[in-house]
Amino acid sequence: MRYVEVDEARPLDIVMMGRITIDFNPAYSEQVKEEFKPLKDVRYFEKYVGGSPANIAVGTVKHGLKAGFIGKISDDQFGDFVMEYFRKKGIDTACITRCTGGEKLGLTFTEMLSSSKSRILMYRNCIADLQLSVDDIYEEYIRSAKMLLVSGTALAESPSREAVLKAVMLAKKNNTRILFDIDYREYNWKNSDEISIYYSAVARESDIIMGSREEFDLTEKLVQPGMTDKESAAYWQGCNAKIVVIKHGMEGSTAYTCDGQSFSVRPFPVTARKGFGGGDGYGSGFLYGLYSGWEIIDCLEFGSAEASMMVRANNCTDALPTTEEVKAFIREEKERYGEMIARA
Repeated sequence: MRYVEVDEARPLDIVMMGRITIDFNPAYSEQVKEEFKPLKDVRYFEKYVGGSPANIAVGTVKHGLKAGFIGKISDDQFGDFVMEYFRKKGIDTACITRCTGGEKLGLTFTEMLSSSKSRILMYRNCIADLQLSVDDIYEEYIRSAKMLLVSGTALAESPSREAVLKAVMLAKKNNTRILFDIDYREYNWKNSDEISIYYSAVARESDIIMGSREEFDLTEKLVQPGMTDKESAAYWQGCNAKIVVIKHGMEGSTAYTCDGQSFSVRPFPVTARKGFGGGDGYGSGFLYGLYSGWEIIDCLEFGSAEASMMVRANNCTDALPTTEEVKAFIREEKERYGEMIARA
């Protein structure tokens, strides 16, 4: 990697940390096609593994990276479903443990109202993923990975937030690089001060920070509110970050590197099925490019392409593309729209 040096001898390329959920999406297959409609009118659903860090784990292994996961799941058939799915995909599950107090995996029901309007209904009472504790974090596992990806949702409540902070401390101690995917979700947070306290604590230690403008604003509320993208990048690079990626949805995204450069891309034009899942594809594609030693602009373009492929898909895991599928998509889009279609 050009900007982030890693120990190439380590067996795991990346370890994800955070939530795993179960997604129920309106069915859309050859057998059943639920068209755009309110959630209350949907009768048939398809079940998938979900949760942003889980999706990124699946995406990275599809690109040939070796990924592991630190997380907590329910001790029931949904927990069995996750473990079997991860193992089938080749994700290391050594540090995924079962809850002992009856806590359940989060359930996400998606509503697809149009190609540009969708939302989710979450069930997160007595939730499994936030039961992760400091006793579930092992230094040897952190040391075995080139990079640790922390999902911001895992900081929403104790004991999970202490587990995250322990993992970050051990990563720093063992020169395991840290990627902070801010990944803000409103559920479980008590107030905006808590968000800024814990997000900024992890951001200060991270080598790579990725998030939307809104997510950076939440992180920076108690640090230095009202910063522009360039100011945000400069601030976090003054702490530790080597790469800061700030997203603006359909307006595109920009990566700021510690050598003072910036690189921007736009989404590839597609007809969307849903308005979410793109960020997980973006992260998977960007990481693949980074581990491949590409220039940052190429990493961004590949991530943007994968994001566009994901918003036109009906789910966020099974539809994650292979490397060749993303490359083919980019070729087709450039043949249709021109070589610079995604490069700002």
